[in-house]
Amino acid sequence: MITIQNMGLQFSGKKLYEDVNLKFTPGNCYGVIGANGAGKSTFLKLLRGELAPSNGEIHIDKNERISSLSQDHYGFEDQTVMQTVIQGYQHLADVMAEKDALYAKADFSDEDGIKAANLEAEFAEMDGWNAESDASQLLQSLEIPEDLHQQLMSELTEGQKVKVLLARALFGEPDILLLDEPTNGLDVYSIEWLENFLADYSKITIIVSHDRHFLNQPCTMMCDVDFGEIKMYVGNYDFWLQSSQLAAKMRSDSNAKKEDKIKELQAFVDRFSANASKSKQATSRKKQLDKISLDDIKPSSRKYPFIKFKENRPLGNDLLRVDKVSKSIDGVKILDNVTFTLRPGEKTALVSRNDLATTTLMQILAGEMTPDSGEIKWGQTVEMSALMKDFAAEFKDNDQRIIDWLRQFAEKGSDDDAFLRGFLGRMLFSGDDVNKEVNVLSGGEKVRCVLSKMMLQKGNTLLMDDPTNHLDLESITALNEALVSFPGSIIFTSHDHEFIQTIANHIIEVSSNGMIDKADTTYDEFINHPDVQKKLSDLYD
Repeated sequence: MITIQNMGLQFSGKKLYEDVNLKFTPGNCYGVIGANGAGKSTFLKLLRGELAPSNGEIHIDKNERISSLSQDHYGFEDQTVMQTVIQGYQHLADVMAEKDALYAKADFSDEDGIKAANLEAEFAEMDGWNAESDASQLLQSLEIPEDLHQQLMSELTEGQKVKVLLARALFGEPDILLLDEPTNGLDVYSIEWLENFLADYSKITIIVSHDRHFLNQPCTMMCDVDFGEIKMYVGNYDFWLQSSQLAAKMRSDSNAKKEDKIKELQAFVDRFSANASKSKQATSRKKQLDKISLDDIKPSSRKYPFIKFKENRPLGNDLLRVDKVSKSIDGVKILDNVTFTLRPGEKTALVSRNDLATTTLMQILAGEMTPDSGEIKWGQTVEMSALMKDFAAEFKDNDQRIIDWLRQFAEKGSDDDAFLRGFLGRMLFSGDDVNKEVNVLSGGEKVRCVLSKMMLQKGNTLLMDDPTNHLDLESITALNEALVSFPGSIIFTSHDHEFIQTIANHIIEVSSNGMIDKADTTYDEFINHPDVQKKLSDLYD
């Protein structure tokens, strides 16, 4: 259990949060949400002991083991995959190393024998004899095959390293599991497996994530970092979002009778409580929901950017034909004989177990890369606008102010300061923010700049490679809604389940054998296809 009492944190005299009182108990999965910069990742650092609170205390029993997901993908390059995972349970790894060193001694003494016996007993208590088989099972569940388990981490791809570090965090059933953006870099199969794993996990799990579907699946509680506080709410992300919006409506609508608004909010709580029986952790969640009082629910201070894409002209009869496209990078074949046709009006999600495959295909479609063979043919009426995964070139060595950078994409008559300031204000660049130099912006600010550019370009075909990267939940929600209502065509990649499900009406899976075209299929229908479900079942079992 974790108990936090009267905790506060200040940086340079500025209060990040104060008077935080929380209790985390085994069997629950907690999602930590809040605007960018609110202090979500900092909160995990406090729990890990990397930071000390300015006041108050965080109490964690000394016998409880904390494990967290490492963000340093290159911190274990000289270790084997197996060593990296087992060292996630550091005390077990230390006992293993000490025991092996004793047995390797040429002058093994009676004293060494006694020490080895004590280590063996401790090793057995930690289930050490099953360590390698347990680590191997975790790795295989995340599609890291056995022939890689003794390879050095430096020999793995970026995507494989992400999965090994996740296995490292999960290894040995830690009492407290801290996961900061655990779905980043994971493919659909691994995300689904992780959701199932965490839904059944009996210890404490605390997650920071911008993936709404992921926050909804295993999470039983939400910790909202807002107003300089951290408040805990029963339920998943959807429940928090809808109840906070209703609470905000109650507060702002002064003309309506308060009693009517209370009834509306209570009815929502009752509906959600009734539906809790469908969740994997139904019993405990429903008991908690039944105890909710309306005073527990508060409006959020979050701000949503205004995103709306328009098109200069509609598409004609043709959108895109990709014919036998292949591409190798550094001698490794990434795309092999990919062929498909897209029609006007289709909103297509490209999915793959290998991010490099979809990103390479997106770069070819955008004209940033040339295929080794094959042909790309766009329709004559296509007007393309793109947000690529690597957008650094748009801002590198550029000291232009945001307002001047955006001006170059505005139509004549819409390029004056008044229009651009108003436009940027709706994208949450208010006041003097428009005078910031674009090369010093954060990742999220840069994405909002590119989205602003795309809105001004008014293309009828949008290319977006993982557009939710760097965005907070509010910006993701606004972008999601804008793309659902966009009348043109979209080709995009994403790891966000809800983003794909609500936007795409066409799924293309890019595999090592080329392309599997799931025509006119939603993402959930794709996921629930028997072939995909069998694969997930094999991994989880």
